Amino acid sequence: MLLSLCLIFFARTTDVCLGTIRILFLTRGKRFHAALLGFFEVTINITALSQVVGNLDSPWKLLVYGLGFSFGNIVGGYLEEKLAVGYTFVELVPKNHTPELITALRDENFGVTVLEGEGRTGPRHILTIILRRKDLPRLRAVIDQIEPDVFYTELDARLIKGGYFRGMDKK
Repeated sequence: MLLSLCLIFFARTTDVCLGTIRILFLTRGKRFHAALLGFFEVTINITALSQVVGNLDSPWKLLVYGLGFSFGNIVGGYLEEKLAVGYTFVELVPKNHTPELITALRDENFGVTVLEGEGRTGPRHILTIILRRKDLPRLRAVIDQIEPDVFYTELDARLIKGGYFRGMDKK
């Protein structure tokens, strides 16, 4: 019984992790990768589900199936964050140290575009950066070092073309 419960838990955790990564690939336009992961995801899910449906007299199996789903969401979210597939669009509105921030970001090889904007208290610079998601921690470290109170947003960039990207593969 314990072996069966462990199989259900780990199978469900694995299939939910694969589902999280599959959705990540789909949103990044990587359909083939998503299809391949989907094959394994559904195969593992059916294996775990058959252990539960075939033994409905055991509430423990249903409970472990649900726990595996919950834990799979936690692990899948962690893996998605670590994989950091794709690109991100970051928009910053610094208050005080704009020239220093621009210089520091460019010294770290981030492509920074500077726009003029108007805020509630007057003119502001708006800095836009598109970067690999895996470079976000480095970008945040530079920002926090120069101007920790800066206002900024991060958005997923599904498709990019042209421009300056550190380490971008040439096609």
